[in-house]
Amino acid sequence: MAEGTAKLTDWIQAKVNPIAVKIGNQKYLAAIRDGMTAIIPLTIIGGFSILLASPPIPTGMKATNFFFAFMLAWQKWATANANVLMVPYNLTIGLLAPYVLVAITYYLSKHYKMNLVTNLVSALFAFFIAASPSETVKTIQYLPQADLGAKGMFGAMLIAIAVVEINRLFITHHWTIKLPSSVPSGVAAPFEVLVPMVVTTVIFVALNAICVATTQSYLVGVIYLVFAPFANVSGTLPVILLLAVLAKTLWFFGIHGDNMIGTIVTPITTLNIALNLKQYQAGHAMTHIFAGAFYSVWGGWITYPAFLIAMILIARSARLRSLSKLAPIGTLFNINEPLIFGIPTVLNLWFFIPNIICTVLNLTIVYFLTLAGVVGKFYIYTPWTTPGILQVFLASMDWRNVVLWIAILIMDILISLPFIRIYDRSLQKEEGLTPEAA
Repeated sequence: MAEGTAKLTDWIQAKVNPIAVKIGNQKYLAAIRDGMTAIIPLTIIGGFSILLASPPIPTGMKATNFFFAFMLAWQKWATANANVLMVPYNLTIGLLAPYVLVAITYYLSKHYKMNLVTNLVSALFAFFIAASPSETVKTIQYLPQADLGAKGMFGAMLIAIAVVEINRLFITHHWTIKLPSSVPSGVAAPFEVLVPMVVTTVIFVALNAICVATTQSYLVGVIYLVFAPFANVSGTLPVILLLAVLAKTLWFFGIHGDNMIGTIVTPITTLNIALNLKQYQAGHAMTHIFAGAFYSVWGGWITYPAFLIAMILIARSARLRSLSKLAPIGTLFNINEPLIFGIPTVLNLWFFIPNIICTVLNLTIVYFLTLAGVVGKFYIYTPWTTPGILQVFLASMDWRNVVLWIAILIMDILISLPFIRIYDRSLQKEEGLTPEAA
């Protein structure tokens, strides 16, 4: 058995790990991953802005106690100051696509060691062309906010990559205006990108005109329509579970599974939470379950606290008892590396099995309860270090999620107890103790 496991591990490390490394280092995926990470502070600011402007108060609430009176006073204050309070939301999540474009352009340009400013200017110009109706060019009065917000994210990703690659193609082949070497680089750089920028302008003006003529939608909107089915499918329970099991399996073999799936998951969950927030702000029913930290907060960010509590309750081996004292602070703030590498969970079936069981059960239960409207959907992005029990409330402003989080935690503890007990006994034997004597 041990020999078979060792062979499988060697095969995984030899065959799968190089693929994982290549995916993690793939220039476009890496730029998207890093770019989406860079805009997280904006989504947090925008989320709390709309929370201040639109407090979650049910219809018919009366000031029968101090808390209800406070909530109604908050609502009155928010209504009176809505225009001011909504400014951060309108300029963050309401304009999410340009920020995504800038961040991805930056990281891809940095990868190629290209001039950052000229690429950023080129990409922004191309994006505004692709998000503009013809009357904008004539009157220069407005740009459609729908294509500048969350729905424009996919267009921003593709346009950022396309513009940088066009610029790189022209610069690499020297199809540019070259000024004498005596000219300062700051002066020469804009001329170097002039020819590819002209080509980019022609391409995107033509594509946008074709899209408007054939679909009555701008290029950015058409790109969203193409990617929308993929985004919707990725939010279904089977896909969520598949990604979760894949991530846990990769972790079992020592590969950072969350980084692997993060490139796929993060753009989708960011788009979904932005759409939920927009629907909430408009007073409409939210439609996306797989939004924000849904996967993380109901996955590893609750299973590892369950493992830790189970260890505190029953562990007698020196290793697990030491971890039980060292890991709580980190685990409270979703920093699980002390447990992952201290237990360790790599190649450890006694933690892999309950991890898979708990994660699948957690996500399935929460998914259907959310679908049924028993608990609220996530529409506010919170910092990833926010403790889970607090995060499920802040992300949804629904106290029922807190009750569900506690219930799920207890379930995970009960599931993991027998597995941890067996592993703890094996550690006791390695330490020269017996379960009876410990």
